[in-house]
Amino acid sequence: MGTTFLDLGVETGEIPELLNLTSPEVLEKIHGMFLEAGSMILYSNTFGANRYKLEESGYTVDEVIGAGIRNLKRAIEKSGKEAYAALDVGPLGRLMEPGGDLSFEEAYDVFAEIIRAGKDADLIVIETMTDLTEMRAALLAAKENSDKPVMCTMSFELNGRTFTGCSCSAMALSLTALGADAIGVNCSLGPAELIPIVEEISHWTHIPLIAKANAGLPDPVTGRYNVNAEDFAETVVKFADLCVKILGGCCGTSPAYIAELKKVLAGKKFVPRKEEVTGGSEIPTAICSASRTVVIDQPRIIGERINPTGKKRFKEALVNNDINYILGQAIEQVNAGADILDVNVGLPDIDEKAMMVRTVKALQGVTDLPLQVDSTIPEVLEAALRVYNGKPIVNSVNGEEESLQKILPIVKKYGACVLGLTLDKNGIPATVEERFAIAQRILDRATAIGIPKRDVFIDCLTMTASTEQAAAMVTINSVHRVKHELGLKTALGVSNISFGLPNRELITSSFLQICLANGLDLPIINPNIAVIAGAVRAYKVLANIDKDSREYIAAYNTASPQAAAPPPSNALEATPEGLMYAVQSGLKQDGARITEKLLETTDAMKIIDEVLIPALDKAGADFEKGAIFLPQLILSAGVAQAAFEVIKSKMPADSEKVSKGKVVLATVKGDIHDIGKNIVKVLLENYGYEVIDLGRDVEYEAVAEAAAPEDVKLVGLSALMTTTLKSMEETIKLVKERRPDIKVVVGGAVLTPEFAEKIGADFYSRDAKQTVDIARIVYSE
Repeated sequence: MGTTFLDLGVETGEIPELLNLTSPEVLEKIHGMFLEAGSMILYSNTFGANRYKLEESGYTVDEVIGAGIRNLKRAIEKSGKEAYAALDVGPLGRLMEPGGDLSFEEAYDVFAEIIRAGKDADLIVIETMTDLTEMRAALLAAKENSDKPVMCTMSFELNGRTFTGCSCSAMALSLTALGADAIGVNCSLGPAELIPIVEEISHWTHIPLIAKANAGLPDPVTGRYNVNAEDFAETVVKFADLCVKILGGCCGTSPAYIAELKKVLAGKKFVPRKEEVTGGSEIPTAICSASRTVVIDQPRIIGERINPTGKKRFKEALVNNDINYILGQAIEQVNAGADILDVNVGLPDIDEKAMMVRTVKALQGVTDLPLQVDSTIPEVLEAALRVYNGKPIVNSVNGEEESLQKILPIVKKYGACVLGLTLDKNGIPATVEERFAIAQRILDRATAIGIPKRDVFIDCLTMTASTEQAAAMVTINSVHRVKHELGLKTALGVSNISFGLPNRELITSSFLQICLANGLDLPIINPNIAVIAGAVRAYKVLANIDKDSREYIAAYNTASPQAAAPPPSNALEATPEGLMYAVQSGLKQDGARITEKLLETTDAMKIIDEVLIPALDKAGADFEKGAIFLPQLILSAGVAQAAFEVIKSKMPADSEKVSKGKVVLATVKGDIHDIGKNIVKVLLENYGYEVIDLGRDVEYEAVAEAAAPEDVKLVGLSALMTTTLKSMEETIKLVKERRPDIKVVVGGAVLTPEFAEKIGADFYSRDAKQTVDIARIVYSE
């Protein structure tokens, strides 16, 4: 729609959505143009109509969205054509936790308000999302506050991930599970670049696909995109060959593009994907976090250590609300080779529901491993599933009627996998036949309410060999039957087998390998015990699963950089190494504690220069390699920030301020998008720079005034909209007139290095980490 505004010479102002009320005839005209071109689904002019953007506009969300839907419906009615009015819902413009300050719960409330305001739309479209957490909040709000169909699209980069690191598989698995009616991609890239991304998404979902590409890349000077309507249509038609059901255009496209696309699609019959026909039976059994998908196609280790049972120190941590101890347990298991983490925080003396939510949120900040949410209390499970950013396992349901009735509907609503325990009101059966029958009952009840068979796992339960020796073979044979006769994935907590016996590790590892040979997929173990984790690795070599023994060699060849080893027990002691570990692991409380202790014996600048900056550099390098993603980078920066705050608080009032230099940041006049600028601010501050943040929509004069002091050597300007690039140019011009020696760095989705040079900038930055590198260059001169 933005391109059409430009074509018609419409002045949109800072909030284009206000045109719904101030110029409804313009919106009706534009909608009519798209209808004439052949559009069958039209988006309302409500993309940014949320309470944050409208708070100073003088209008309410209800007023702006209501008018937007009415304008669209009038245009459809006047056209006499068959078309659907879609409520268009975009991102909220704020960073989600843990990297930002917007909680899942608050985001949900904001989206719910939008959904209710758009109640008269025919369907809902949630688009241009880059954060899976935000997308899930919006989708849940739509499903719980409306009965209209919901289409969801996210924006991916060339590397196949979103800005925050969400993968195609995680997006598809999570949104399909949560009940989206169609999913796909929009914005960020041209049609040719989106083809492989859409193809990858198609392997992970059975619901209809959407593709809305940009018209190539924008020319920052003219605001026009570099792929014309004919070439756009000829490329987009290839999406039809991938069985994409809903096709359209995003930035840079206009009615002319839609008309051309309609022309090339004429007579082309839609062919459903095999996944749509079969209901997704070919889709792999998998769980995921936002950035990592774990396919259950071979034995995968579930780490069992986040559980208070039999652990005095863990119980103390829960009672004392010591989340850092829990995070430390998680990181140890990650480093020891766990693929999935079980999370159980059940204790009579605490609010289990609140602790579970807090723990799940915190864990998602420090690890990308998928989680297994472990509780028998339905309210606890549902609270955790709401905030979990991906597709988890629910541990557990059992064969009791009450359990089946209460747990399975929650699993179905949130699209999780479920672990069924082969016990019922009579306890744990003594025979293979009885355990198998319970497994069959759980499977039948799950599939009856629409939970896919591939999402049902069975735990045949381990008894203690020291007291029930014969039960070991019952468990082993039950695993075999469930795996080979029911065709289900199996899980098993194996550690209990050796309780009460000497040399427990020998018994446990032997039992584990027998179970693996009989079909165990998900051993629930302590991966920190080398011989137990090693039993899984060795089995995968001998069973010809670990091809060329690559994983085994990587784990045990000490010369390999991938060698898996848990951190030493003193990893978080008050040493420089401990502080570096805390920064890299995202442990803010530990980082502050260690810094405070180090300051007793170590100079502050030495801590900054020899520990904090190198630790941030390592995190930055991992980010650039794709080893970690934006949320983890921001968390590492947050630990460094906490350390800096401790250093500042301990310095005498008259001492020289700890600062690498001053940097002025601003989003230019006319542009109210500041997520990118805020990320740059976080990193700069955590590298020790003093940031003067002028905010968004900043006047030229305000930037020039802030840049006037001689100790300011760098100004950073951000713009997301092509229409505000002129403001960027004028700002640079005024700043350079006042301070010819000052350096200016610019960034934003619509900029290029060539355009940055053309408007007088000294540097172009592609991301926050590069801005830090530029600051280093400037302040080293």
